[in-house]
Amino acid sequence: MTDAPDLHRDNVRIASLGRLDIAYETFGNPGDPAILLVMGFGTQMLGYHESMCAELASAGHYVVRFDNRDCGLSTHLETPAPPLFDMVRKHHPPYRIQDFADDAFALADHLELDRFHLVGTSMGGFIAQTMALTDQRRVASLTLVMTSTGSRRVGRPAPKLLLGFARGSSTTRANREASIEEQVSIYREIGSPDLDPDEVRTVAGWSWDRDPVNDGRDRQLAAILAQPDRTRALHGLKVPTLVEHGLADPLVNPSGGYALAKAIPGATFIGHHGRGHDLTRSMWQRLGDDITTHIGRAVSAR
Repeated sequence: MTDAPDLHRDNVRIASLGRLDIAYETFGNPGDPAILLVMGFGTQMLGYHESMCAELASAGHYVVRFDNRDCGLSTHLETPAPPLFDMVRKHHPPYRIQDFADDAFALADHLELDRFHLVGTSMGGFIAQTMALTDQRRVASLTLVMTSTGSRRVGRPAPKLLLGFARGSSTTRANREASIEEQVSIYREIGSPDLDPDEVRTVAGWSWDRDPVNDGRDRQLAAILAQPDRTRALHGLKVPTLVEHGLADPLVNPSGGYALAKAIPGATFIGHHGRGHDLTRSMWQRLGDDITTHIGRAVSAR
């Protein structure tokens, strides 16, 4: 792991996008083909390791990672999240997955990125699919990691995971060390056998320093639970697509990844035996290589 990042260093920017500010960071030459990295539920841009971003940039890409709304250094909304019962019944989410997609498009517009390669992990995969379905002209290639179609019949987590820790406790949110150890406990349940607890602690500490309140998780969860089933719409997608999934993922069951690869015409599926729901060092190194290969094939096929 690298040393802790300076939260105010020059390459962390804030894009003012109407009523929202989105924090982002770029790697590489703005003149190179762009890769937009969309992260998942309650996870800051740090979830895409900066070494992976740097390697993608060294392969000839302009890489953008960012904090979604209600996360990290981006704007946190003040609308109360509905009770969990209402969330499960898809009632009254403060915003929807489409709003995340609109945020990402607005950031791309801010950066003058008319067309870009798109990578979405977990909830970020829901967002990335929604972006491609909204305007696939702008998406040069699509990589979907440990995510699903939105159907409640596939990709389902174990109920105890959804109810037990998807909504972090207010006690741990208020205490740095407790919050860090909660993240270690979560990833021991959902992560891969090669999980390094100290690596988790490092990133969790950086995340807490950037966003100690972390009060947006419940609103993000409401958007996830209210998302539509995109399966039928995905049949019409004409974007070169790579789907990657850990075959031991307990949070987003691998059936979600299989369903995506089946729904999107021509999609390639790569399953990782024994891997859970994480982007540990060995996984992000493999993912970076796979993204580069996938983009190369997409460009060659034009």
